[in-house]
Amino acid sequence: MKIEKNKVVAVTYDLTVDGKLADRATEDRPLDYIHGTHMLIPRFEAEVEGLEEGAEFTFAVTPEEGYGEYDEKMCFDVPRSAFTINGEIREDLMQVGRTVPMMGRDGNVLQAVIVAVKPDGVTLDFNHPMAGKELHFTGKVLSVRDATEKELTEGLHGEYLPPEEGHHCCHGKGHCHGEGHHHGDGHHHGDGECCHGEGHHGDGECCHGKGHCHHEE
Repeated sequence: MKIEKNKVVAVTYDLTVDGKLADRATEDRPLDYIHGTHMLIPRFEAEVEGLEEGAEFTFAVTPEEGYGEYDEKMCFDVPRSAFTINGEIREDLMQVGRTVPMMGRDGNVLQAVIVAVKPDGVTLDFNHPMAGKELHFTGKVLSVRDATEKELTEGLHGEYLPPEEGHHCCHGKGHCHGEGHHHGDGHHHGDGECCHGEGHHGDGECCHGKGHCHHEE
């Protein structure tokens, strides 16, 4: 059976970025998805389409085909008060490299990485961690089967499937290659903290300026 629209596909892969292993799906923990339902970046689906069980694949995805070019305009400064919890500014949460989710007025949450801690604030980078990177995939098709009606309605793992024109969504066992979403386990909420802002949000920008960080302890 060949990989085509509405087939349930399971694959293994190694993802190499800048010469280093960035993510991996193994036979014990494969990436499984419903082909043609916008769950993966389009180039990934295009490369494996038509392959059968047991087939191997190797291809590269350019930034334009993957997570886009790095955009310096997606870096914002927020006040240190954004990390206030129970009336106390949590200096311990302001760590370079820490990932924090920021919520806009529309309720959407985007991940940001702390790239600088300054006396008067914190600089957050809202670029996807794979932005500007060329992605190199090497893997193997483990299985291909027809999706059930329930899976086509509810998703392979019970997730909501977007319409044809919808965005790519994250799903399944930590692996996600959807446009604008996290990839693998590398981009996560981290230690339970979550920043909920009241700032401006739109056109890909995250809220900033009046956010507050809530830390689950």
